[in-house]
Amino acid sequence: MKKGLMVTVALVLGVVVVFAGAKKEGTGTQQTGTQQTVVKIGLMGEELRPAWNTVAKALEQDGIKVELVNFSDYAVPNRALSDGDIDLNSFQHDAFLQNEIKNQKYDLTAIGNTVIFFLGVYSHKIKSLDELQDGDTVVIMNDATNGGRALKVLEAAGVFTLDPSKGNVPTIQDIVSNPKNIQVVEVDASQTWRTLDDPQVAAAVVNSNFVVDGGGVPAQDAIYIKPIDKEGDKPYINLLVARTKDKDNPVYRKVVAAFQTETVAKVITDEPPLKGTALPAW
Repeated sequence: MKKGLMVTVALVLGVVVVFAGAKKEGTGTQQTGTQQTVVKIGLMGEELRPAWNTVAKALEQDGIKVELVNFSDYAVPNRALSDGDIDLNSFQHDAFLQNEIKNQKYDLTAIGNTVIFFLGVYSHKIKSLDELQDGDTVVIMNDATNGGRALKVLEAAGVFTLDPSKGNVPTIQDIVSNPKNIQVVEVDASQTWRTLDDPQVAAAVVNSNFVVDGGGVPAQDAIYIKPIDKEGDKPYINLLVARTKDKDNPVYRKVVAAFQTETVAKVITDEPPLKGTALPAW
């Protein structure tokens, strides 16, 4: 009986050892029973999912399993990455990342470029921004970097003029010429698409992920899309971001390489919902 008990204990301990070794500490990755490395990537909305699905399929042959985690609030993906709940995120441009690092003190680093999104203006009431009337209301996002970019889009469309000294993060207070006395209202980015049903809102600048989530097609539904300026729009190139301590993780570098391919570029330029809304940026 004593011998049998010792064998049983040994077997139990063996099982414990096996399961204790299932997680690879310090890398944010996990090993499954089939020796796949799981990499959790945070997204905002669905528009990049086709591109990431292509990446996930390509990485399977290297024993890397990509799990996509969707968020609906811009404040969450960087916090989730910093806390170790996900391994990477793919939702933000450089201007947003730098603002988050400055204000939230996150220790995060971009490890690769992904896409640059066109930013569009939408309306259920007018077909052109030329139709805006004196005193009309236009909605933009209330976070500094997206809101600043939205103001620059409206400036490019000729709605008003901004103080050029404010660079990429102008505010409403930096509007220096506003011939039609347009009233700019800030709301949470996730609510911009919904404001189009408000009878008081003439138009809204909306991130494409919220357009897609709301059932719209950016390339078809926008009444104005600002053309990409390769130099001026560099701060708005979207990034794949890791914790700084993991920036050289070889698995994550494989993820970057798998995204930055001609196959993924073709998905971005030729397949909905990305077709007409984004360009490869590597």
